[in-house]
Amino acid sequence: MIPVQCFRGKKIVLFGLGDSGLATARALVAGGAAVILWDDNTQAVTKAREQGFDTKNLHDIAWKETAALILSPGVPLTHPEPHWSVKLAAAHNVEVIGDIELFVRERNAFLQRKGLTAKDCPFIAITGTNGKSTTTALITYLLSVAGYDVQMGGNIGTAILLLEPPADRRFYVIECSSYQIDLTPSLVPTIGILLNLTPDHIDRHGNFKHYAAIKERLVEAAQTAIISVDDIPCRKIYECLKTKGKYILPIAVGHSLQDGYFAEGKKMLVCGHDGSIEQLASIKGASLFRGIHNMQNVLAALACCHILKIAFQDTDTVLASFQGLSHRMEEVRRKEHILFINDSKATNAEAAASALSVFDHIYWIAGGMPKEGGIHILREFFPKIRKAYLIGEAAAEFIHTIGKDVPVFLADTLANALRQAVYDATQDKVGDVVVLLSPACASFDQFANYRERGDMFRKFVQEL
Repeated sequence: MIPVQCFRGKKIVLFGLGDSGLATARALVAGGAAVILWDDNTQAVTKAREQGFDTKNLHDIAWKETAALILSPGVPLTHPEPHWSVKLAAAHNVEVIGDIELFVRERNAFLQRKGLTAKDCPFIAITGTNGKSTTTALITYLLSVAGYDVQMGGNIGTAILLLEPPADRRFYVIECSSYQIDLTPSLVPTIGILLNLTPDHIDRHGNFKHYAAIKERLVEAAQTAIISVDDIPCRKIYECLKTKGKYILPIAVGHSLQDGYFAEGKKMLVCGHDGSIEQLASIKGASLFRGIHNMQNVLAALACCHILKIAFQDTDTVLASFQGLSHRMEEVRRKEHILFINDSKATNAEAAASALSVFDHIYWIAGGMPKEGGIHILREFFPKIRKAYLIGEAAAEFIHTIGKDVPVFLADTLANALRQAVYDATQDKVGDVVVLLSPACASFDQFANYRERGDMFRKFVQEL
């Protein structure tokens, strides 16, 4: 745990009592703050009270004595409208921040206390619409293989304040969602990475322009920025920051770069500088890195290591040994001619496109709580889909989009979808086929989160 000492002796209000909220409360108490907790969920409040925390309805507290409101990233800050706790804080001129901001302040205080620079305790922050978790995990793995003390957390699963406290030569590799960036005004990573931008979480940010602007803050504030220039919104951010004199390293999968990191063909990753080319690695032997999206993730990770002057005797072998993430293009098992892939983390159409682009002869399980834009952008992959099995709230919308292009089975539940998909795939004589869970939807209509959805898929498959 990282004790939060910047609010020692002060009164803090914390709203949102999920796992990260409770972890933040413990870190604040450990650092000497007086913390009042609350949540709209009465069961969460009761649980916190039973664990010894001070819980009070925030309508009844003395806001003038409050130094800050620590807000869970899952609670609306601005859209569709500010949460009532945010409105109360604003009415009393109380700052609203999140747990990553607390980490940033503690790390800054540590560096100042020890007379160190940011490079002595590097903070690598990764964002983007898709690929954040894979890139975060891969950078962490590469640093670990190189023998460094590395801590990984943030949006990837481990609350940032549960990590080990800052120390000399300790690396932090942190996945940052747009919600978290919005609550971190002091964000200044040593290396900031922006992978891609497509419309997502518009309900929480109002419009795509605001969403993109929040993501841009991470790389604009970074000491060194790595930005993909494959999509137009990221390219605009790259060009804008470049005109401001920002030091940025571009990465690209779709084209070569005179100065930057890019892919040659489908397997070779290189670095261009003043017209000369340096080969960085081949991913020929790494089946985990199928598809263009994964080449982007590897390029970002290799660029990060290059900046840090970290090299490997055999980069190809190191990459091939990376085990990947659960729920992201995860090979669950192969049964005869059927490969089962758990891509539950694909919670929007762009993420699902990454998986659909890789495989042929697909039995596709999709659906859940729909995202804005639906699955229209996936039409180009419909010819690869043997049959679609639709679950959850999005089923009616998806079947309308698919129309007569793909045979559809309205499964309602994941169990029904998998059962029918296995039966159909078993009868298929085309050769190797894939049963792919890549929902293109949030999970909250039937599951607590994408992890629970993926775990259930894995369990069902392993029981076959």
